[in-house]
Amino acid sequence: MARILIVDDEADVVDLLIYLLGRAGHQVLTARNGKEGLSRVLEEAPDLIVLDIMMPEMDGYTMNQHLLADARARRIPVIVLTAKGGLQDKSAVAPNIQSHIEKPFDPKDLTDCIDKILKSKASEL
Repeated sequence: MARILIVDDEADVVDLLIYLLGRAGHQVLTARNGKEGLSRVLEEAPDLIVLDIMMPEMDGYTMNQHLLADARARRIPVIVLTAKGGLQDKSAVAPNIQSHIEKPFDPKDLTDCIDKILKSKASEL
């Protein structure tokens, strides 16, 4: 079981991910924007972050810059989940971003990606 933080301002996406990841046995944490997401990361130390880009208060890119600047957070793998197409190149420059998935997404593709990243992370320990 992993602790997964979902940072997204779309309630439908968050509800779907809570259901899918909870059913898979993961503990799901949520945040509605990057500012809240940063607080959750520092309080909860998640194993993986699913991060939207376009959000109020603090967008996903800004949140990720803060993650990279923090020694406790920079090694947490991130999956970028966004409705804004064409962001693969920009998100690929951050070393903690493991994947980029465009909305609307296939839930199986996302859960497969999460499983792959978590297995890879476990094998590094």
